[in-house]
Amino acid sequence: MDIQIAALCDAASDYGGKLCVLGAFDSLLTQNFPALHPQCAIALRIVFEKIEEGQHKLRIALVDDDGGSVMPPIELPVNAGVPPDASFVSQNIIVSIQQLKFERAGTYSIEIAVDDRHQKSIPLAVRQFAPQQSPQP
Repeated sequence: MDIQIAALCDAASDYGGKLCVLGAFDSLLTQNFPALHPQCAIALRIVFEKIEEGQHKLRIALVDDDGGSVMPPIELPVNAGVPPDASFVSQNIIVSIQQLKFERAGTYSIEIAVDDRHQKSIPLAVRQFAPQQSPQP
């Protein structure tokens, strides 16, 4: 099994087996905390070899730099059915997330596991910025 693509993005879609990713990012800037990110998606492209054919469990967790959960983990079944005339199969997986809330600035991580084995991490930096100050006369 190989996770070929793992991206946090604005949106993603599966178009006839092609993974379309829009606006991949790894940092968010906000003026205030708690910060609310209205919408994003996690886009994955996983390749399973013939020997890995069958049912698998995908787990996605968003954690802070202390390992605390930011949202409940997402668990999805993935059926890797390899066609008889092929040696592998690709699966595109898209998870849309609404109203993602961050209590504080910091380094976060999207942790991806398949069958309870960690496979990939997607880092996310959430930072605060000061509004532009107007020049003094």
